[in-house]
Amino acid sequence: MQPTDTHSPDYFHKVVDCQWACPAHTPVPEYIRLIAAGRYTDAYMVNWQSNVFPGILGRTCDRPCEPACRRGRVEKEPVAICRLKRVAADNKNDVAALLPRSPEQSNGKRVALVGAGPASLTVARDLAPLGYHVVVYDGDPNAGGMIRTQIPRFRLPERVIDEEVGYITGIGGIELRLGQRVDSMKQLLIEGYDAIFVGSGAPRGRELDIPGRREAAANIHIGIDWLSSVSFGHVHKIGKRVIVLGGGNTAMDCCRTSRRLGGEDVKVIVRSGFAEMKASPWEKEDAMHEDIPILNYLVPKAFTHENGKLTSAVFEKVKAEYDAKGRRKLVPTGEPDQSFACDDVLVAIGQENAFPWIERDIGIAFDEWNMPKVDPKTMASTHPKVFFGGDAAFGPKNIIWAVAHGHDAAISIDKLLHGEDIARRPPPQVNLTSQKMGIHEWSYNNAISNDVRYRVPLREKNVALTDVRLEVELGFDQKLGFLEAQRCLNCDVQTVFTAPLCIECDACVDICPVDCITFGDNGDESDLRQRLNQPARNLSQALYVSNTLKTGRIMAKDEDVCLHCGLCAERCPTGAWDMQKFLLDMTLAGPACRSR
Repeated sequence: MQPTDTHSPDYFHKVVDCQWACPAHTPVPEYIRLIAAGRYTDAYMVNWQSNVFPGILGRTCDRPCEPACRRGRVEKEPVAICRLKRVAADNKNDVAALLPRSPEQSNGKRVALVGAGPASLTVARDLAPLGYHVVVYDGDPNAGGMIRTQIPRFRLPERVIDEEVGYITGIGGIELRLGQRVDSMKQLLIEGYDAIFVGSGAPRGRELDIPGRREAAANIHIGIDWLSSVSFGHVHKIGKRVIVLGGGNTAMDCCRTSRRLGGEDVKVIVRSGFAEMKASPWEKEDAMHEDIPILNYLVPKAFTHENGKLTSAVFEKVKAEYDAKGRRKLVPTGEPDQSFACDDVLVAIGQENAFPWIERDIGIAFDEWNMPKVDPKTMASTHPKVFFGGDAAFGPKNIIWAVAHGHDAAISIDKLLHGEDIARRPPPQVNLTSQKMGIHEWSYNNAISNDVRYRVPLREKNVALTDVRLEVELGFDQKLGFLEAQRCLNCDVQTVFTAPLCIECDACVDICPVDCITFGDNGDESDLRQRLNQPARNLSQALYVSNTLKTGRIMAKDEDVCLHCGLCAERCPTGAWDMQKFLLDMTLAGPACRSR
């Protein structure tokens, strides 16, 4: 193998598994260390710079960082990265003075944002401080998009939404045209905007057209529409017997909301197996904690009704079969159909995009699924002035993906309006700083906690289920937040090896607690991975390979299992190993993203 090129920004970035997995590339270990030090405001601002909505995401993020967390490979459970964001948000001081402001003089460019959800708000936050006049259109009376309309208040209080949306709208240079729905892209283009960003979400829930659907329509509701009605205060109750169809996070929100609005017998019924459900594991756990059963491998077949009133839902029992390529197919088991009595049904089987307001003769190309053709790198459509992001670009995902799209689109718009090639993307800024304070002393706490993951305190169930607006998670207090922060392995503090200083004494090999360091003969990667002290079987994570040493051997380290404990650097008699903090700063819209 060739020696590892550690000068590439991606090398050590990928070793920080949580940050690599985060679409917005939030520097997770950095803000967790700040929390452990009691510097909550600084931790909040580190988050705000990258993910824009720390308090909101600290309650609702889909947490792609946590399955990637190195702690989860050492123990069963990763660090509670998501909930630690909330610790920073709940304990910060007033951050108003730390937020950017729009300049007094506009740069003369006008940008329209369609939809006031997380993607559009991210674009607004990135562009307004640069002097752009940003106009935000949304049919709802308040900004926030799906954050406000589809996430129940018992998960995300309105005060948190108002606060973090307000940080953006308060920057200046942002004109909110709320209650004003855009009905024509052609008309918007005629109004002379220099660029347009579409962040209108995936506003339409999928329909279920089976016998009885039309006859019993009064008690069969589309999940996301029903959640919006609850959020806006238009719906205050539901029947005692409720069936929720679907296995995603929206279905989990529907069933838990139903329990708080009078549902006593609430069931979730899913066509797939439990493990294949799209809902996050913790969302399923929360539903079952509230005494909501999840029934699997049942396909809805019909709704029964009497005099226009829903009486039951009928299901066919299926099982999963797999072909030679591992593709799953659901086939009937031949068992009798199952019928469940119900007063209401909530259909949460997916969401779809709807673009009837975008004319098809203005240069915006759509694919076979009626989705706009969008460049995933630049967020550009086939029209030179129009960009997409969030659910409107690639279908339903999570808030953190919408934020990442917003950052990328803002860079493209800024470069476009400065006459630059939007495909030439700025590299991130990278720093590597030694943490050495003495021969055996580091500027960070490298002792590894053996604590298991701490549980977020919950409100008593008998109280939580009485009020749809009463937050059920109480969050970590400062003590629990500190203890959970101590579980972080500081993966951004890298083991950096300097081959000319190595005397091949093998002291680092002897002390390594996970046997991830090997000195031996070089070879091709597949061979070398098998000859390490512990075979390196995770091909998604790199081997750290040194230059050839004096004996002709090389040092190879398996980045997948290294604990970043620093024992190799403490033990090394020549300083060939050093612990260096890697800080990746993603370049946002502005002068740094331009080539001139």
